Amino acid sequence: MNRFEIQRYIEQQCHPVSISDIISDHPDLIRRTLQRWLNILIEDKQIEVIGDGRSRKYIARIVREVAINSTDNEYDSFPKSIPLSPDSHDILNYLDKPIFEREPVGYARDFLNDYTPNKTYYLSEPIRRQLHRMGKTIYATQPAGTYGRDIYNRLLIDLSWASSHLEGNTYSRLDTVELIEHGQFAQGKDIIETQMILNHKSAIELLIDNVDTVEFNRFTILNLHSALSENLLSNPFDEGRVRSHVVEIGGSVYKPMSSEEVLSIQLEAVLNKANQIIDPFEQSFFIMVHLPYLQPFADINKRTSRLAANIPLLKANVCPLTFLDVPEEAYSKAVLGVYEMNRIELLRDLYLWAYERSTKEYLAVKQELVKPDQQRLQYRAKIKEIVKQVILTPESQPLDIIESFIRNEEDTDKQNIIALALEELRRIHEGVLARYGLRPSQLEKWRQLHG
Repeated sequence: MNRFEIQRYIEQQCHPVSISDIISDHPDLIRRTLQRWLNILIEDKQIEVIGDGRSRKYIARIVREVAINSTDNEYDSFPKSIPLSPDSHDILNYLDKPIFEREPVGYARDFLNDYTPNKTYYLSEPIRRQLHRMGKTIYATQPAGTYGRDIYNRLLIDLSWASSHLEGNTYSRLDTVELIEHGQFAQGKDIIETQMILNHKSAIELLIDNVDTVEFNRFTILNLHSALSENLLSNPFDEGRVRSHVVEIGGSVYKPMSSEEVLSIQLEAVLNKANQIIDPFEQSFFIMVHLPYLQPFADINKRTSRLAANIPLLKANVCPLTFLDVPEEAYSKAVLGVYEMNRIELLRDLYLWAYERSTKEYLAVKQELVKPDQQRLQYRAKIKEIVKQVILTPESQPLDIIESFIRNEEDTDKQNIIALALEELRRIHEGVLARYGLRPSQLEKWRQLHG
């Protein structure tokens, strides 16, 4: 550790930092040494001091200048509220050039080959430590996915809405709540937007319901893409399949590879490396970098990567990354930096900012959570099986099917399961069908016989 690394650390922070903040992320630092380095950086005009005494904090000069200089339009394409490192400004300088001035590039295999899991890091140790501190919950020692299930309903709405918004979806958050919780389509919206929200909901349910077994493998990623792309691709054959044709990236000079065989091999390589990464945040960020860069699918690659980025966070019981308030233009620019330059700094700065906002939302939400219904949690798997079988066999009486499932249960359990299953059947609508692995046509057929 040296003063230049301390300078870089301060440049990467979203807010001014105190000596205690720095030592918290660099526990091996000696306080007196740190103070000497900070004084040198101040003399060199690399950082500035804000406040006095115990409130004394430090901020990078370049970050402060960009934040306060509202008349400078050099980076108008990227919100000034998101602190950026000098490296990120370099990326923006290049991407702000007209497209005809940027050099056409193809897929660079060395970008992936040069990454060695648990030796190479896109997120430095201080950044990883900061992310762990921000995202820490009381569920750290609980089984994988405990926290995700606890915030299940809120996560469905926030991540579905925010991720869809990054694709230009115009549903409001209230519209999204009505759609997800009550199956109510928003008036005046394109059916594609409605489908996009519902697909996100199905994909998130897929992850949370299978959090114990999902990992970065072909089965998980293909099925995640299938859920997100249902009824949205011009050729349904492409849902959950590696593409077999050329794709173009709008507004970019990047040309992804086109061979289906090579794409499949490279996808396996990406997933294999991702699966070896131990730190959940590094793993999350890695997949956000390399999955869209590869473009293994006909479309919906970025959406797939955003949800896949939450897999390690859900498994680690830390706060999810919901992308709330992330500007569409900022996200697009950050991804372009990866596509055209194989540079991750801009996406990294955005990831850090976005995660901080997500954690503030969810740590506040956690204080307001209603305790889950213990009985519904206890019988959750069996009730899902019952509801699915009832809908799939409309010619049978629901009670007959329910009783066939609970023959071997204790009498008290039988009554509880019957009551809960009937309640779920009364409340069933299109917005929850993915939870049971059902289709709207199957529900409609059942309703024709049972009302």
